Amino acid sequence: MLLKRSGGYEARDPSVIFHGGSFYHCFTKGAEAIYITRANTPEDLLGADERLVYTPEAGKEYSKQLWAPELHVIDGVCYIYVACDDGDNKNHRMYALTNGSSDPMKPYSLAGKISDSSDKWAIDGTVFRYRGQLYTAWSGWEGDENVCQNLYIAKMSDPLTVSSHRVMISTPEYPWEKADCDGIKFPFINEGPCAYEKDGRLALIYSASGSWANHYCMGILTLCGEDPTNPKDWKKSSLPALSAEDGWNGPGHCSVFFDGQRDYIAFHTYDEGKTRGWNNVHAVIAPFEIKDERIILQL
Repeated sequence: MLLKRSGGYEARDPSVIFHGGSFYHCFTKGAEAIYITRANTPEDLLGADERLVYTPEAGKEYSKQLWAPELHVIDGVCYIYVACDDGDNKNHRMYALTNGSSDPMKPYSLAGKISDSSDKWAIDGTVFRYRGQLYTAWSGWEGDENVCQNLYIAKMSDPLTVSSHRVMISTPEYPWEKADCDGIKFPFINEGPCAYEKDGRLALIYSASGSWANHYCMGILTLCGEDPTNPKDWKKSSLPALSAEDGWNGPGHCSVFFDGQRDYIAFHTYDEGKTRGWNNVHAVIAPFEIKDERIILQL
């Protein structure tokens, strides 16, 4: 089974969940507003009607450049986590939206900023629960300049509150995480973390290198210890888990979900025969498994 949702921003950074017997796809159009589609099967998401669920208030620090919204249902309540700024990328931070209900299609309102005390540049935030504890993981800068993007993690006391200092659990180190991306000065990137727990084992699937080029790919961090906030308890795959060598042009920024029978992965990839840019992409959804630190699609 393979889904392709073509064209522009609605295909980037796909966030797909299974909830209450239906499939939902959350996305932004033009980085200006957030939409959700609902369908009875993953295939039907392609033609599903789009519903506008959030438009930010103008003139605020969170009014522009809405990137990579993620839809989550936590303890029966719907949340969307999204990176926003005031029009200047250096001011990107993570924000949470909620509609206070269990229905993902209802309108959302801003609930607040999601940040630890450092309040550094942050995008691609995700939230997950592991052994009863809520965590958030995201891509951020160590300082206030774009030298490279690292992966950070922190504990949360509830879906809207970060309760610990951030800890860096991954920084670009392998060649495939630092590929020369068409002359861009700083392609040293780890971003788009997504939690995947299987048989009690936790992994973070993340994206590496520049999302604008065919070098974009996915890697895996596996929790080999007990504490997700201890960098020494994570093990990074030495090779990409999914890349152009697997027949996909620049695969990256995934979400995973379980429909009661199979595990699915959704990610974006570049249209065949095209390169660069963020608009020449489509979203793919397929059953998958992780085997030997590789993402195996079951097409």
